[in-house]
Amino acid sequence: MQPAIYILASKPNGTLYVGVTSNLIQRIWQHKNTLAPGFTQKYGVHLLVYFEMHATMVDAITREKQLKAGSRAKKIELIQSFNPEWKDLYPSIL
Repeated sequence: MQPAIYILASKPNGTLYVGVTSNLIQRIWQHKNTLAPGFTQKYGVHLLVYFEMHATMVDAITREKQLKAGSRAKKIELIQSFNPEWKDLYPSIL
């Protein structure tokens, strides 16, 4: 498995969630099928709009903390530079 960070959105410019995982496909599937209780389930945050793969889990966790500490505007800017149409990227990682 390869560590990754990801950003989920409820809709374009909607509620955002930043997460880290060692198995991106499995984790996003869990979010989409509301098997991950908590924030994403409560607020319907299921669209994969951004992700980054990392060499180690330490690198991924460091990046996740950096993104979480950043402003919403910086997260939106990052998403729009990578995925300007806010498409659900989940099919592209399968």
